[in-house]
Order: sequence, then C-alpha cells, then structure tokens
Amino acid sequence: MRILITGANGQLGHELQRALKDHTLLLGIWPEFDVLKGVVEKQVLEAEAEVVIHTAAYTDVDGAERDPDNAMAINAVGTERVARAAAKSGSRLIYLSTDYVFDGKKSAPYGETDEPNPLNAYGRSKLEGERRALASCPNTLVVRTAWMYSAHGKNFVKTVMELAHAQPELRVVGDQRGCPTHAGDLAEAMARMLSLNLRGVIHATGAGDCTWHEFACAIVSLMGVPVTVHAITTAEAKRAAPRPAYAVLANRRLAKLGIVLPHWRDSLTRFMRAELKARYPGNTLPHGSGWRTE
Repeated sequence: MRILITGANGQLGHELQRALKDHTLLLGIWPEFDVLKGVVEKQVLEAEAEVVIHTAAYTDVDGAERDPDNAMAINAVGTERVARAAAKSGSRLIYLSTDYVFDGKKSAPYGETDEPNPLNAYGRSKLEGERRALASCPNTLVVRTAWMYSAHGKNFVKTVMELAHAQPELRVVGDQRGCPTHAGDLAEAMARMLSLNLRGVIHATGAGDCTWHEFACAIVSLMGVPVTVHAITTAEAKRAAPRPAYAVLANRRLAKLGIVLPHWRDSLTRFMRAELKARYPGNTLPHGSGWRTE
C-alpha cells in the first residue's frame, strides 16, 4: 500500500514509519512539505497514495494562544488543502486530532459523539481541521489522541526526566486529568485501522488516566532519583492557554473493533526501559517498581 505521511519527522510520524515499514511510505517533511503553501495540493496528488495520514500540525498550545491566526492557518486551512487533494486523488485520509477539542466540564470520559467545545485557540484550530477534513474528503477518519510522548522531539516525559536530573524539586499541575499515550502504541493501533474501512471520528489513547502530577510522579519513581514532585493548580502554573480540567477520552469505538492500547503505566515503564534509559547511563529502574494495571 502506498501511504503518504505528513509531518513524518514528528513524534507520531517517526513511529508510523516503524509500524508501517512493510508498506511503500512517502514522507512529507517540512519545509519541503508546507501546508501553508498551495503547492501542497499538487504534492499530495503527485504522491498517488492510497492513504494519506495527516499528522503535520501546529502543536504549541500556548503559542497558538498568542498566535491563533497561524495555528488556524496550519491546522485548519492547511488540513483542508491536504483533504481536498486526497479527495481528488481518491485517497483515504486519516487526520490526527486532540482531546483539547473538549472543554473538560464532564466528569466521565468523552465519547466520539460528545459535542466538542474547545477552551483554547489550539483546540479550536484542530476542531476546525476536523470539520474541514470531513467536509472536503468523504473518506476521512479523524483520530483523536492525547498527552502523546515518544523518543522523538519534545514531550512531557523527556522534560520531566531532564528536570529531575537537574533539580531536587518539581512543581507540576495536579488538577488536569487525561490519558498519556505512547506514540508507538498509537502508531500500531493506526496500522491496524488501515485494514478496516473506518470513517468519521475515533478516539485512541493509552488506557487509564491520571493527572500531570501523577504522571510526573510515575516518571520520577521509575528513574529512582530523590526528587520531590509538588502538585500545583492550573492557576499557579500561569500558562497562556486555558486547558480542560478533565480531558479523558473513551475509546469506545476502538474497543468494539478489538483494538485496545496498553495501560499508560505499562507503556511508560516499557518506554523508559527500552528507549530512554540509554540517555541516562548508570541510572536503573528501582527494584520492585513495577506497577499493577488496575
């Protein structure tokens, strides 16, 4: 199968290349592949891909709050260009979206049919990208995920590990709850989705949920370093963009298909052992630190 991956040098893009290695992969990498330029439609058409996986995006949540026009141009207008070209070439389109399309006012996990109501400019731009993708290409699947991390690029896990080696104490938000998701797990799930004729919206996150503070505590515990992690409020964090307090996604549609991502605790343990341990030579996981999956 010929598959075009936009944003192929990003966290998910790297993992998709691994998960889809048995297919013919065409890699759309910035700046050669720039969704802000009209020529991107020609590039998608010339790829003659059976599937276009569109992961290229503006992902700086606070940056989007300061520059909403740029976020909208990339995440909505750029997505429409890709979707329009995918439709013209008869390609299936898979568009990566986010839990931040919801306002976090629920106290139960959000399903695919819940009404989005984003709190910040990033969420609004991704929701508009969803709408334009679905409207421009009939054969579109929107995949919403959350709190993604991998060995590539910047992410919460790598940041906490770096800070824990440099500081005796960390302050992490404890009143936002979501679903940590390893990009490799998501890529494997998306590879399985390719064999199914899926359209519309689907949620795909790591199983279980936690707060950012609980996530950071788990990371530090696995590192085995004497670092105290203090819980702070969202207000104390003083971030530019508001975040949903509760952004847990229910993977109901995925579960009906028999696709279940691992529990976030299990994925984190595996990730740090296999992929990041080499970054910190001499540091081993503490004895007996394995978790039970509740």
